[in-house]
Amino acid sequence: MHSHHGLTPRLKPLSARRATTLSVLDIGTSKVVCLIAELQPAEAMSTLKGRTHLARIIGIGHQRSLGLKGGAIVDLEAAEGAIRQAVHAAERMAKVEVQSVIVNMSGGRLASQHFQARVNVRTGTVTGHDVERVLETASAHGVSPGRAVLHALPTGYALDGQGAVIDPSGMIGEALGVDLHVVTAEAAAARNVMLAVEHCHLGVEAVIATPYAAGLSALVDDEAEMGVCVVDMGGGTTSVGVFSGGHLVHVDAIAVGGHHVTMDIARGLSTRVAAAERLKTLYGSAIATPSDERDMIAVHGVGEEEGEAPAHVPRSQLVRIIKPRVEEVVELVRDRLRNAGFAAQAGRRVVLTGGASQLVGMPEVARRVMQGQVRIGRPLGIRGLPEAAKGPAFSAAVGLLVYPQVAHAEHFEPRGHGAFAATGTDRYLPKVVRWIRESF
Repeated sequence: MHSHHGLTPRLKPLSARRATTLSVLDIGTSKVVCLIAELQPAEAMSTLKGRTHLARIIGIGHQRSLGLKGGAIVDLEAAEGAIRQAVHAAERMAKVEVQSVIVNMSGGRLASQHFQARVNVRTGTVTGHDVERVLETASAHGVSPGRAVLHALPTGYALDGQGAVIDPSGMIGEALGVDLHVVTAEAAAARNVMLAVEHCHLGVEAVIATPYAAGLSALVDDEAEMGVCVVDMGGGTTSVGVFSGGHLVHVDAIAVGGHHVTMDIARGLSTRVAAAERLKTLYGSAIATPSDERDMIAVHGVGEEEGEAPAHVPRSQLVRIIKPRVEEVVELVRDRLRNAGFAAQAGRRVVLTGGASQLVGMPEVARRVMQGQVRIGRPLGIRGLPEAAKGPAFSAAVGLLVYPQVAHAEHFEPRGHGAFAATGTDRYLPKVVRWIRESF
């Protein structure tokens, strides 16, 4: 059992000639979404160059999530039930049976590691074999125990010290270097997500970090090129992805989200959680306005009977509860980016997405705290989405459909039974063994 190379499954590349049907599953703290889409090979799109296929949704099912806390599964049975319902609803609509899904991962303490490697070019001209060798050398670095690798993305090559080489194949030089960005999550959390899906008799095609999926769905090429920070604000987690030079260069996640705002309201106004959620979506805001003192809202107490008259409080009271919590989340994101050294790379451009980004005043708070341009990101370049699913809450789910179109950029080769052999499905390991034989 090579637990230090715990890898989640890898995807097979999409056919460039044939249409493919894909199923994805976004398992969040507040909702589970299943999308079934038909992917047609397409001509290149001007703003979304990375996409090779055009996706059309043929089935959608979403369900209130159960059994999750902070993006991680805490009750396997309850999570399975919610997954099953979402999948069934999508199957009924699409009239197809789902066999396997691509899933995402928001919890499990997502983190980034960067590895560098250098190899000598044997013939003076870089061949595919040299590129493979340098990638192998980079991936031979051990990932910390108890972590599973979700992504291994080459972010740039260097030839004889000259960086920013996009594709070194065929170029002349002596030493080839690569920067590899490895995204990891807690192996146990990844394993539990896979287990919940497998218990619903579905195969797991790949596990994707949520901020990567959200970026793939909501960013246009120029943003990813110039440098941008994607903040996916969910119910239980806020996850962050930094894109620069067209690559994902950093991820992070904080176990605070929209649900924590709801809980603050429920405590502050001593009302039921469901009522607090309703107050938040109908009247909530993260910025104060002059009319807040005058606008009264009805609040039903926790233990009140149905027929009792509600208390009335000014809207300003609601804003006073929401504002500090939202500011705290955005400040946490800012500080984490600073500490990781990606504050500059995020290029002063921020794209907010995820269900909790819909709160009134969220862009304004982010603008003030992060001091940059802020926009709300919605799923781009997708057909057949119902109106209700065109908003930022569905960015990550749609991003899972984009992922297979860029998966070829990652570096792994199939090898049976790694750390996930226990879940009964075949897994993959990097090509380290061969590299060790060749190099010494």
